[in-house]
Amino acid sequence: MGFTVYEIAQLIGGEIIGNAALQLDSLCKIQEATPGSVTFLANPSYEKYLYTTQASAVIIDKKFKPAHPLSASLILVEDPYIGFTKVLNKYQSLLNTPKIGIEEPNYLGNHVTLGEGIYRGAFSYIGDYVQLGKGVQIYPHTYIGAHAVVGENTIIYSGARIYPGCQVGKNCIIHAGAVIGSDGFGFAPQATGSYQKIPQIGNVILEDDVEIGANTTVDRATMGNTRIQAGTKIDNLVQIAHNVEIGKNTVIAALTGIAGSAKIGDSCVLGGQVGVAGHTEMGDKTMVAGQAGVTKSYKAGNITLMGMPAIERKKFLREYAIFRQLKNLFSATKSS
Repeated sequence: MGFTVYEIAQLIGGEIIGNAALQLDSLCKIQEATPGSVTFLANPSYEKYLYTTQASAVIIDKKFKPAHPLSASLILVEDPYIGFTKVLNKYQSLLNTPKIGIEEPNYLGNHVTLGEGIYRGAFSYIGDYVQLGKGVQIYPHTYIGAHAVVGENTIIYSGARIYPGCQVGKNCIIHAGAVIGSDGFGFAPQATGSYQKIPQIGNVILEDDVEIGANTTVDRATMGNTRIQAGTKIDNLVQIAHNVEIGKNTVIAALTGIAGSAKIGDSCVLGGQVGVAGHTEMGDKTMVAGQAGVTKSYKAGNITLMGMPAIERKKFLREYAIFRQLKNLFSATKSS
């Protein structure tokens, strides 16, 4: 990595206690650190490793008071997790310089608009009338359908599929195997018991700085748009159905499914394996615990939901406490 403690402190706006001239060459977990590495302490449960770590430098909360002497130099910051993230970003930028150029074979359609500094990997397919912004990176075996738009500096990893007419903003990341713009699940029941497919003629819009995890699917709208607003981050193996709207800076963990026409506000947090029913609305800053099932709207937002069906956290905990006592209550009733 090739940084000194002083340079790391300058990067993250930290104050140094110890040797500012120490050379650092790697990043490690606090319990696995080796001499020459930098680590961080953000979770109090890991404090025990602080006194035995072999790291040369530790990024730590400026308010922290160690209980024992330390061998490592300290870099004091307001938020160690954010500080270490800045170091990781710098490290990654040094390791992964953006790709530029064209690998063969690949397919380029007619009337395609190409920005400067684009990378097109081998076996990639770019359809007619596609627009690719400056610095876009398209890795091998990627498909981008006709009339799609991809904004500047967006990265599309191997095997991702962007269907025709979809729009991807600037600085987005679409991971391997993700599908943007597949048909929404729309079928009209017939008198015979069969189902007639409903044409899905809308599209998907991903705004700037959105990240889509591996093997996640975002369905196109029946009409209009399925929209994911700026700054939202979606994990692997998530299903976003047709006409869903997700606000800004929301995070959604793996194995979550959001049914058609649901609306999720800004700065929401959805844990793993959450289910959201169709046509429901979730207000800003709503948090949903893992495996919860949201079956109705909570438009006011700024609450935490738990359980199936999901209810507010305080109510859930009260009712769960009663549930745990049912066996004893039943036994007492039976014996009486």
